[in-house]
Amino acid sequence: MLNLVVDIGNTLTKFAVFNNDNLLKAEQYEHAGTEVLQGILEEYQIARAIISSVKSEKPGWQQYLEGKLNVLQFNSSISTNIHNHYKTPATLGADRLAAVTGAYNLYPRENNLIIGGGTCITYDFVDAGANYFGGSISPGLNMRYKAVNHYTAALPLLTVDGSFTATYGHDTASSIRSGIQNGIKYELLGFINEYVKLTSGYNIILHGGDSIFFDTLLKNSIFAPYVKIEPYLVLRGLNVAIQKYND
Repeated sequence: MLNLVVDIGNTLTKFAVFNNDNLLKAEQYEHAGTEVLQGILEEYQIARAIISSVKSEKPGWQQYLEGKLNVLQFNSSISTNIHNHYKTPATLGADRLAAVTGAYNLYPRENNLIIGGGTCITYDFVDAGANYFGGSISPGLNMRYKAVNHYTAALPLLTVDGSFTATYGHDTASSIRSGIQNGIKYELLGFINEYVKLTSGYNIILHGGDSIFFDTLLKNSIFAPYVKIEPYLVLRGLNVAIQKYND
């Protein structure tokens, strides 16, 4: 049975088609229109769909999709494979919950630290017993670069430099990069170190648009052997949710 899975993020909208647990297609768009859905529905015999969104308003194409399929809106009330102990489940980001669901589906009965590198950086932990209690949210990589420029009178707007490895900057541009990129590196190492104290065995699962960059930051650390990159983690979690919902 083919499932259409849609993840509406702050920056990108991602579409995926699954045949049971097998990912057949994945695409992402900054601005998705009805024609995207038309193309997918023409190419695949979709049986059902699920949507996760961090936004309150529905996109224009959703009404078209709802006219074609039974569409499930993912939220914290949808049954997943984890025990959600978040104190305010209604405020938990659907993307975070889906990522945790996907992580535990990929690595069941294991301790998983899930780090999302998107508009914001998110840290979430699900233990080997499938218990999820919460996590952390901090400004993302590009958000930090934009903030430095926006909230100052003289600092320039820069972009990420993956080749930058200096400990400190020798001019304004390299000082900004040192503060932002090294700052994220030390943040990652600090959070991981604290979570490692809680358990004896673990996976560090990176997902999101900046996951490759984060992997680079961690590649020479003692945590490198535990790092796994799962670019479709949220989509996989949504696919788990729709399958469980229809069991």
